[in-house]
Amino acid sequence: APRSLAELAAARLAAPQARLLAGSTDVGLWVTKQLRELGDLIYLGAVPELKAIRIDDEGLYIGAGASLTDAFGALIAIEPAWTELARRFASTPVRNAGTLGGNVANGSPIGDSMPGLIALGTQIVLQQGDQVRRLPLEDFYLAYQKNALAPGEFVQAVLIPPQPAGQRFRTWKVSKREDQDISAVCGAFALEITDGIVSRARIAFGGVAATPLRARATESFLLDKPWCASTVEAAMDVLENEYTPLSDMRASAAYRSQVTASLLRRLWLENGGAAGAPVRLADVETLP
Repeated sequence: APRSLAELAAARLAAPQARLLAGSTDVGLWVTKQLRELGDLIYLGAVPELKAIRIDDEGLYIGAGASLTDAFGALIAIEPAWTELARRFASTPVRNAGTLGGNVANGSPIGDSMPGLIALGTQIVLQQGDQVRRLPLEDFYLAYQKNALAPGEFVQAVLIPPQPAGQRFRTWKVSKREDQDISAVCGAFALEITDGIVSRARIAFGGVAATPLRARATESFLLDKPWCASTVEAAMDVLENEYTPLSDMRASAAYRSQVTASLLRRLWLENGGAAGAPVRLADVETLP
């Protein structure tokens, strides 16, 4: 196992076909449930640089080997709206063992961290030998289980840029169970409202396409329009038809399309349409 970033870079170049192993919360199941042979492995847990979390002028840097628990703690510190998703992400043991970099690099279309990270304009930091490059996270995913990693390259970190003051950010997971369930849909929204007008919009979803994907048509529709009920209702029509999801055991395609639009309405109810917002149990300390 490499014990520094330099050793990892050299090992990766020497064995570009080797599988990188961090928390093993997903890869371990390939062995125990699917009886797969993993081949050559490079273990990442002894590389301290991969666990680094820091904030500087460029934003929040989270090393690929940082645990989900630590990573979500850092994300919540800069944006409290991560709290609900972090609480519902798998279980405490999985969050303690698994890594944010593993969730991002694995590239599952139902990975819960990616929509929120994409909505915040996150860049993925990639390293190949001594060379380091950055990509917008949404550009990292090329197709189902296919990414932009070059041979010998690995994920070093994710970088969340400084966020504008007053941004309306939310990320929500929709699943059959409240706890320890895989998402049917996971959505994220980051909007700036200036003098009642939508001046910036980034929207991303998982579970509705082969990769985590931005809702670019909906973003364009919202831009420069008043943040009001009529705009939201019209944008919901755009969003409901933006993706072509599949039906599976977790949800039908029609349900997924309806949920994407409904989450935009939820954003409106929590950020402007409060008079019509339903009471959430999470906001009630005691039931009557």
